[in-house]
Amino acid sequence: MAKIDPSARVESGAVLGADVTVGPFCVVGPHAVIGAGTTLISHVNIAGATTIGESCTIYPFASLGTAPQSTGYRGELTKLVIGNSCTIREGVTMNAGTVSGGGVTTVGDRGYFMNNAHVGHDSRVGNDVIFATSATLGGHCEVGDFVFMGGLSAVHQFTRIGSQAIIGGMSGVTHDIIPYVMANGQRARLEGLNIVGMKRRGFTPPRLRVVRSFYDKLFFGPGVFAERLPALQKDHDSDPAILDILDFITADRNRPLCLPSFHSDHS
Repeated sequence: MAKIDPSARVESGAVLGADVTVGPFCVVGPHAVIGAGTTLISHVNIAGATTIGESCTIYPFASLGTAPQSTGYRGELTKLVIGNSCTIREGVTMNAGTVSGGGVTTVGDRGYFMNNAHVGHDSRVGNDVIFATSATLGGHCEVGDFVFMGGLSAVHQFTRIGSQAIIGGMSGVTHDIIPYVMANGQRARLEGLNIVGMKRRGFTPPRLRVVRSFYDKLFFGPGVFAERLPALQKDHDSDPAILDILDFITADRNRPLCLPSFHSDHS
């Protein structure tokens, strides 16, 4: 049985799983589906066709599934889907999708979203991400698994961030960020590989050397980027991380690739 505080409002039609807790002054709309063991601490707003997975914890004043902030929105019942075991802290906002963008915003499992973070409409966010305070995604963004978004960072609409990348605090991301890298700056530039994150996920020293060599050849080798890429595709097709980067680069995209600052230390 769900536990619903007397001051909360749960609309007819909402589906609450076993052991869901709806705390004081929460509002749960008629199209919401909340998975077993999820807790809404207090003052949480769940709107639209929002599905929340199991064992999530949602803190006061989070607002999930509200209308997309798009001038083309015409009141359609679009979706927000959130995975299992997510922590969503105070004041976080996640908007539903738009019809033109596919109609759904998705967030994976085990995400940790600190206070006032925002996920814009039609964005796709992977598993095991961390969004620090006020990290913000525009609409139609794609964020891979294990990405860390620094505090007050902001990502332009239609931008992609590859898996295991880390974005520095207060960075403005206007270009696609390849997997496994660090990006930083008012207009973010690459600052090398995310070595700490890669070690935490089991990269051995020999494997790190292989990926580092590929990174250096890709961005700092002789000739122009368009000439280096085909050669590297032939020479470096064995390591899964390198394949991830190559697949990311060659995929369809709306934004240009983020490049290193040639004056930064990329060692």
